[in-house]
Amino acid sequence: MKVLVLNAGSSSVKFTLFAMKNETVMAKGLVERIGLDNPQLIYKHSDGREVRETLRIKDHRGAIGSICAKLVDPEVGVLKSLNEVQAIGHRVLHGGMKMTRPTIVDDNVKAIIRECFPLGPLHNPANLAGIEACEKNFPGIANIAVFDTAFHQTMPPEAYLYPLPYEMYEKNGYRKYGFHGTSHNYVANATAKYLERPLTALNLIVCHLGNGCSLTAIRDGKVIDTSMGLTPLEGLMMGTRCGDIDASIVVRMIENGMTPAEVDQVMNKKSGLLGVSGLSSDMRDILKAAEEGNERAALARRMFVLKVVKYIGAYYTLLHGVDAVVFTGGVGEFSIPIRREICEELCGLGIKMDQEKNGGCFGKSGVISTPDSKCKLIVMPTNEELMIARCVVRLTEPQP
Repeated sequence: MKVLVLNAGSSSVKFTLFAMKNETVMAKGLVERIGLDNPQLIYKHSDGREVRETLRIKDHRGAIGSICAKLVDPEVGVLKSLNEVQAIGHRVLHGGMKMTRPTIVDDNVKAIIRECFPLGPLHNPANLAGIEACEKNFPGIANIAVFDTAFHQTMPPEAYLYPLPYEMYEKNGYRKYGFHGTSHNYVANATAKYLERPLTALNLIVCHLGNGCSLTAIRDGKVIDTSMGLTPLEGLMMGTRCGDIDASIVVRMIENGMTPAEVDQVMNKKSGLLGVSGLSSDMRDILKAAEEGNERAALARRMFVLKVVKYIGAYYTLLHGVDAVVFTGGVGEFSIPIRREICEELCGLGIKMDQEKNGGCFGKSGVISTPDSKCKLIVMPTNEELMIARCVVRLTEPQP
């Protein structure tokens, strides 16, 4: 079965084409700068060839049309016909309270995605545009929506409710939804397979650390709490997002003359590592600058570590101990110094890192804890696209 996975953003579409018999990638890439000057297509063939082109497109339908043309291109294409694509999986940011599992898209599902526009104003409209573009480019082919929020729907009310007047939850849906769910789901299952234990018998803390960051507490395979909230802004300090702050700061900023849109821009785009360091949202830049003596970069580094440690400690207590703390995402998989600094602060829990193993684990799965550690420390690369493709297969292929 060949499955096309799409992740449509406001000005980009990422794509991966899988041959699911062996879960191999046939081609992948992205179209960026949609709606802007000089949109670009980056196409990567499984044999290593890469093509970059400037496109003449205006919208997501044009972007997906360009992707389709490249997939069947006589020179670098991997398909003889688009009819070889048997289903399409879409990453959708927000499914609200109604979408709790991957779902074949119909008019009702599209209406629910629209209902969630206020909860995911940057992502959900683009996600829906990607779905509707595929309906036109691939008539008759099933589109499956995989929601970032779905994996977290097992949280109990005491975890997902905010201590606001209850009618605000009933009327406006103000509650914690959580994000990065597809990544957390993939990593949790991959960790269980790696440990050769059923996920339903494991307690895990999964740390998705990248430009966006979230932690999830998993008990017996089910999420009981996660750090992101109504939107992806809550929780950890991130590349450009502030994470947890005193909510009255928002009131003060508005009282001091900022518009709600300006406040939103500051908290989502100008804060986090970038805001504190004044330098960059990229952890690699922060580490380099800190090592060169930049005090604000060093401060941003310490703040980031502190926030992660606090959440791990809280979730460790909530779970009554864990089988493993798992690191994933760009920072979690590749930043050896950040993993070391986080784990050094966990010594009070009896968690011990093997420094040599940590130093040798760069972007690959492995245990980086000592044999006498209270729990395992594991690095597990994420693969959201493959998780989406697996969801597509489960929904569309006859099950034995």
